[in-house]
Amino acid sequence: MRLGEQEAIALDAADPLARFRDRFELPTGPDGRSLVYLAGNSLGLMPRAARAYVAQELDDWARLGVEGHFHAKTPWYGYHETLRDPLARLVGALPGEVVAMNSLTVNLHLMLATFYRPTPSRHAILIEEKAFPSDIYAAQSQATLRGLDPASSVLVVPETEVLETLERRGGEIAVVLLSGVQYYGGRLFDIPAITRAARSKGCVVGWDLAHAAGNVPLELHDWNVDFAAWCSYKYLNAGPGAIAGCFVHERHASNVALPRMGGWWGNDPETRFRMHLNETFVPRATADGWQLSNPPILAMAPLRASLEIFDEAGIGPLRSKSLRLTAFLEALLEAVPGSPFEILTPRDPEARGCQLSLRVKDRPRERFAALEAAGVVADFRPPEVIRVAPVPLYNSFHDVWRAAEAIAEVGA
Repeated sequence: MRLGEQEAIALDAADPLARFRDRFELPTGPDGRSLVYLAGNSLGLMPRAARAYVAQELDDWARLGVEGHFHAKTPWYGYHETLRDPLARLVGALPGEVVAMNSLTVNLHLMLATFYRPTPSRHAILIEEKAFPSDIYAAQSQATLRGLDPASSVLVVPETEVLETLERRGGEIAVVLLSGVQYYGGRLFDIPAITRAARSKGCVVGWDLAHAAGNVPLELHDWNVDFAAWCSYKYLNAGPGAIAGCFVHERHASNVALPRMGGWWGNDPETRFRMHLNETFVPRATADGWQLSNPPILAMAPLRASLEIFDEAGIGPLRSKSLRLTAFLEALLEAVPGSPFEILTPRDPEARGCQLSLRVKDRPRERFAALEAAGVVADFRPPEVIRVAPVPLYNSFHDVWRAAEAIAEVGA
């Protein structure tokens, strides 16, 4: 065995979370061997239980038709409520502060419709450089919808200058909209410190947690975050285009006078179906009050299967394993002599999730293709970055060793 493999095998043998790997479908190569899947930051793997959860809803639909809303095994009318408690545990929220609904960017728009209230003196949305493009588009379009010029009302700053910008220009900023974990370079922002600093300047603070939910521990309620949104198809393993999540702090969620985009599923359920009598939107006094439409059952079923695994494993133990997995990969990569790969992600383990972003010094696409041919599933971001994410729920230390060996070979 080559250097590092024995250590990887020993680490896997001692890993109390290793058993969860068998709860997921692992893609295989042409030789039938499991691929090294390090793309959970793009699309998480399928929980094996997801098939049965979706099949149950299909069976209930076939058997009951419309009566499934109230008589399915898990009645569809309140199906989204089955996700409330596990989501709250995962992101550190009160149950009434979270709701599974829509997709990530839709939820960001809904949040900005409520919380972005620009004035002539305070009209900027603060966002980091290299934020995910959809976040930039959302911020720009929200400014445009209010008759503002995005060039002056969307304030884009380097990720390392957020606190300094808040100190210097906080009075101009209406909303802070940052990534919990930056998708390109993998930086984990200091969410509580930034939230405190922004709120002290009178800013509303929102977070895009697409790369943070299910990746790092979160305490959104205690950190006094105003709002947050996340997708569920990355670290939450709910499938392509999965239902997203949203957090609204209870101080806002309980305020039914807050302006918002109304829809019938956000309405008080006591009057929701009085369609000819109730023509005034009366929002629920929880995060549910931002819902628009009835829940998409077939999209929610896989998330139920995944959240059960998170509840069983616990985000604390998962974070502990994640730190060890990522550090092991980092150590193996640093041992490669003359490597063309430079790690962009912060070296401080507390300042990153499970992702390492590798800048390729030459022939990036060619080297990425070679990595794929070697059985490593990663993610390429133009012009020169390969992102690898060892996910603690289903990646092993031996996966990490195999990936490092392949990276060393394609870098030679």
